[in-house]
Amino acid sequence: MKVQGTHYRSIWYDYKDCQVKIIDQRWLPHDFRIVALTNLNEFAVAIRDMWVRGAPLIGATAAYGVAISLSDDASDSGLKNTYDTLIETRPTAINLKWALDRLLGALTPVSEDERPLKALELAHQVAEEDVGINKKIGEHGLEIVKKIASKKPAGEPVRMLTHCNAGWPATVDWGTATSPMYHAHEAGIPIHVWVDETRPRNQGASLTAWELGHHGVPHTVIADNAGGHLMQKGEIDLCITGTDRTTATGDVANKIGTYLKALAAHDNGVPFYVALPSPTIDWTLRDGIAEIPIEERAESEVTKMTGRTADGAVETIRIVADGSPAANPAFDVTPARLVTGLVTERGIAEASREGLLELFPERR
Repeated sequence: MKVQGTHYRSIWYDYKDCQVKIIDQRWLPHDFRIVALTNLNEFAVAIRDMWVRGAPLIGATAAYGVAISLSDDASDSGLKNTYDTLIETRPTAINLKWALDRLLGALTPVSEDERPLKALELAHQVAEEDVGINKKIGEHGLEIVKKIASKKPAGEPVRMLTHCNAGWPATVDWGTATSPMYHAHEAGIPIHVWVDETRPRNQGASLTAWELGHHGVPHTVIADNAGGHLMQKGEIDLCITGTDRTTATGDVANKIGTYLKALAAHDNGVPFYVALPSPTIDWTLRDGIAEIPIEERAESEVTKMTGRTADGAVETIRIVADGSPAANPAFDVTPARLVTGLVTERGIAEASREGLLELFPERR
């Protein structure tokens, strides 16, 4: 997608410098920084400390991390150490394990001399597949937008609400929840996106609003708690979010606060869709609330906020009373019964085991 009119991906291999480069998302939207990741530790830190974030991008970053790490040590012990180091960085997003398992399985029978090049080829495949998958998600999601648009007066926008950032900064390109938005925008369908600020890290205000703005998509940032009010007033036509892990039965784990939006949507008859690439489906799980591990992050993400001051400086300040502790569960689980449909690269599935198996019969 575009930043100031120039196309970027969130991660790419720079053949000129022979380096993997990323957009360091910690500094957005106030500063656009590109950094190179050159060793295993840097990849682990980038994933754990959220220089990169979003389940699909975490998977692609891990794949490139394996490739770069094996250029230093391609032995069996080096491969195991790489896997063990990266798998511990983020527990909730299943794409991390999916990518690492994929590379481990493909590289184990390969000789040490051939492993670095093979690993890089596999990392490229993971990244390119993600781009293709997200493009397809957008094409299928576009049909939902078209259907809603056909019932509205000419020129009136389809009003969507999204939570957190399931945009191209969370993937290699296109995004998941944002992909239908971009496809609709490029098709000339009027849309307007309500963007939840998404506390505590403000990924909606800092990332989703930033990317939509650069792409020219009309949008408005709202406080997280405003969504239910807007639904009651009939100002939202559909909700669409991403997910970091989806069970085989259609439960979805996403950024904390998603469950509350699904409840409000259900109460107000607003369709609630979840956009997901198939690697986000954890076919081993059936009960999301009981089985999906929920990451607990540092309380500083709740007690502090970073922003730009009037003089242009970017500063972090404390917003919570001294001495008050904070809890920071990073995700919640939305039960399948609250999900209108799952938008995948193969089509739109009912949020159920049978619904998913209709699109992925090889998983029966």
